[in-house]
Amino acid sequence: MQEPQAQTPVVVISLAALVVLWALAAWWGDDPSVLPGPLAVWQIFAHEVASGELQGHLAATLARVFAAFALAMGFGMGIGLAMGLNDRLNRWFSVWLVVALNIPALVVIVLCYLWIGLNEVAAITAVALNKTAMVATTIREGVQALDPKLRDMTRAFDMPFARRLLHVILPQLWPYVAASTRNGLAIIWKIVLVVEFLGRSNGVGFQIHLYFQLFETGYVLAYALSFVALMLLLELTVITGFEARVTRWRRA
Repeated sequence: MQEPQAQTPVVVISLAALVVLWALAAWWGDDPSVLPGPLAVWQIFAHEVASGELQGHLAATLARVFAAFALAMGFGMGIGLAMGLNDRLNRWFSVWLVVALNIPALVVIVLCYLWIGLNEVAAITAVALNKTAMVATTIREGVQALDPKLRDMTRAFDMPFARRLLHVILPQLWPYVAASTRNGLAIIWKIVLVVEFLGRSNGVGFQIHLYFQLFETGYVLAYALSFVALMLLLELTVITGFEARVTRWRRA
């Protein structure tokens, strides 16, 4: 795996090519109401930043994303570890994971709003529930893929579970944790937008709903791409750096 610094020129060139492709598509279509160009969307973005609107809605969405992400990762990792380490639990409850994975996110969101109410608790709960099963499945598969020789060694030396978890299981699981983190953030923020679209009075999803009703494509793109840019920055700095650090032992 390349270090984050080595990937920077490629990432910049790739993103620049994407913007050029967008500009060409907007020029070819010649209809700003359908697809405004990058410059027009940038001007809307700058206007929303200057007014302070965009920062406030970004902060609201980001808070929901991280709250739901923390809950999903915490419960998902616990469930995945338990099912991966205990065959009996896995036999009994694996079908529960399949059911949870196949319930549409929209259904979970609507049910949470109906049962809990149109509030923050319902919004964050709905998002966390949608992602927990995905995390649990990934971590369970990671546990089941652990090196059996290392497992037998820990048993031969009668290593306590806490030390086995810290020094043997988790180091091998970090790539799976990193994968859950990466796709978790990508999926969670999309579900958060739906939650805000349906039942919140602020956030990026709420703004997209508002400008969708007004047929303002430029504003929809400005708000959506601002959060995409934020998630991309997080991916290229925090997540990629974390993944490179925790998998360094594999390349040693």
